[in-house]
Parts: sequence; structure tokens; C-alpha cells
Amino acid sequence: MKKLLFLSLLTLIAFVGKAQHGAGDKAKRPSPPATATATVNGATIKIDYSQPSVKGRNVWAGDLAPYGKVWRTGANEATVFEVSKDVTVEGKALKAGKYALFSIPGEKEWVIIFNKKSNQWGAYDYKESDDALRVTVPAKAGAMTEKFTITAENSGKVTLAWDKAAVAFNVK
Repeated sequence: MKKLLFLSLLTLIAFVGKAQHGAGDKAKRPSPPATATATVNGATIKIDYSQPSVKGRNVWAGDLAPYGKVWRTGANEATVFEVSKDVTVEGKALKAGKYALFSIPGEKEWVIIFNKKSNQWGAYDYKESDDALRVTVPAKAGAMTEKFTITAENSGKVTLAWDKAAVAFNVK
């Protein structure tokens, strides 16, 4: 009986652990998955992310995406930015590969971060020493966007929009 109880407890712990780290159907999460793709000068860009919603909350104050702190740039797992060929981002070199896309939001500018560890949950394991590239771009007021949205254009413009903020960076 003790063995059965022990095994049941272990199974429950394993199930809860997986549920907390996103196991299961991503489409059933409160922040659903999304993808942005583009082809820029022969390089394919693919961005996989999850879309948190504003839901009446103050996005930039509190725990969602506070100004001045590293944010996973989406929800759930860290956003993955994948590029098939070497490119430049805002004029700085970025090698082909998969990166976790983080950002540091600010009222006037954002820091966009391409981190070498693409398989992370949120920003909990983020280490600046793993950054491949950081660029700073201006923040702009945008139209109200309820769900966090990333768009990628074949011109190379990648835009992050959420709440009443929008930032863009250029990939060439």
C-alpha cells in the first residue's frame, strides 16, 4: 500500500511539473501560440512566440513586462527567433541559427536581445553572458493591440506591438 501511495505521489508531482512548464497543447493555453515569418534577401526568418493579452492590466508596470527589466517578449516559453542565413539586425551581424528573443522595454527605447540559448522557459534562466547580439531601438506609441503581436515583413522590418506601444527593428 505504501508503495502504491508513493508511486501515485511521484506521478502527481511529475504531472504538475510538466503542466507548469507548458506540456500539452499550446493552443489551449491562455496565451496562444503564434508565428511570424518573412524572407529577407534570401534568408528565412521564423519567429515562434505566445500572445499574452492586456485584459485591462497595466502591461508596463507590475509583473507583465515592466520597464527596465528583461522580458521574454511574449508568454510561456521564450520567443524563438530563427534565421536561415547570416543577417544584420540594425546594422549589426547575427549568424544563422536559433535564438531566444528577449527585450528590455522602456518608455523611450527598447533593447532587443538575441540570446544563444533558444530553448528556455520565460526569462527565468536568462543570462546576459549568453547574448549573441543586443540592439537598441526607439519606442513609439501605437494603436491599442490587445494581444501581443509580432509581424515580420519581407522588407526586413520586424515589429513588436502590445498595449499602446510598438517597436521595430530591421533585419537585412
